[in-house]
Amino acid sequence: MYDRLFTVENPGIEDNWLSLINPNSLEIIPEGLLEPFLKEAKPGMRYQFERLGYFCVDTKFSTEEKLVFNRTVTLKDSWAKGK
Repeated sequence: MYDRLFTVENPGIEDNWLSLINPNSLEIIPEGLLEPFLKEAKPGMRYQFERLGYFCVDTKFSTEEKLVFNRTVTLKDSWAKGK
């Protein structure tokens, strides 16, 4: 699941912007559980996963045996909470 890349809203104003990279900007869940109908999902198809956000089937790494979903939009604004 992709999250924001930087820990601050405007990293461009900092001299050392590399130190502001969010270490949790990519979270991989290797063994997720999904609804059975998703085994028919094809690359590029989009879905909303309840309480997590909107996901797209990866067009490069998904296979019929192993689907890869990428989160494209979260359902909450984490900036407002100072996450």
